[in-house]
Amino acid sequence: MEALTQKENFWKNSQRAGKINQELSDLKQEIKLWINIECELFELSEIFELSENDKSLQKEIEEKLILIEEKFKKEEFKAFFSGKYDNKNAIVSIYSGAGGTEAQDWANMLLRMYSRYAEKHNLKSKLIDINLGQEAGIKNAILEIDGKYAYGYLRGENGVHRLVRQSPFNADNLRHTSFALVEVLPEIGGDVEKEIKIKPEDLKMDTFRSSGPGGQNVNMRSTAVRITHLPTKLVIACQSERSQAQNKEQAMKILYTKIYQKKLQEATEAKKEIRGELPSVEWGSQIRSYVLHPYKMVKDHRTNIEISDPDAVLDGGLDAFIDAEIRI
Repeated sequence: MEALTQKENFWKNSQRAGKINQELSDLKQEIKLWINIECELFELSEIFELSENDKSLQKEIEEKLILIEEKFKKEEFKAFFSGKYDNKNAIVSIYSGAGGTEAQDWANMLLRMYSRYAEKHNLKSKLIDINLGQEAGIKNAILEIDGKYAYGYLRGENGVHRLVRQSPFNADNLRHTSFALVEVLPEIGGDVEKEIKIKPEDLKMDTFRSSGPGGQNVNMRSTAVRITHLPTKLVIACQSERSQAQNKEQAMKILYTKIYQKKLQEATEAKKEIRGELPSVEWGSQIRSYVLHPYKMVKDHRTNIEISDPDAVLDGGLDAFIDAEIRI
């Protein structure tokens, strides 16, 4: 990779060059970390030979070993990210289920939860598109989370999330169950453009003004873009950028990712059909329940991890669930 960066025409494609430079920097940092761990262990082994009758020295070795072990465990965890796209950015789509305002409010709570998770882990989050509810909450939204292994960490959040609580929209405070679907995809638009050919005539593009709460237009110009891929009926909207061209580029990047994912799902379902297996129904794959009433508990149904502080979880405290799911 270093030899590649020294070629005369390396910066001709600045976007590709930037990605290679970033990957090279990450690899150097990773190698440096492991070399440091190896050197620290070698130094400790030499000190250990001299510490037979020196209790203070033995204590110092034990303390240093604890610190090295913490570094090791943190890096060891990355070994679970062996998927092709685990090191990519994540595109998180959230859809409210049946239930009107209740479900839309729940979808909005999940949007905040993932935004807070990104913030706590120094990941950048950007709202690509949002379709607001009539009274409260959101009908659906797309959140882009950028950072090393963002998809690797969040890929297990795919599925249905269930909320049980006393309704804040009901005068009698009746208990209500709401559902929302979370879809997490890796940002691979540019990587699959050679594999997937999209014909210009297969696209329908509409422009509209970016909208705010209550349906208000927050932009005087029609900079927001909605692209429909006619063969697959996939619809992608983007209103996060300032110009129409930037929104179109962002929407196309997500469209490539969605088409690629659709092809993978179709191939998987075809194999299951040949083997006589029933295809899974996404809305039946309830992965986690968040109970706020009559007791407080968040339970992951795949790992059986339970946390009795749902407020902390909804504030982005997902580490216990995500770590356990990755290690399955």
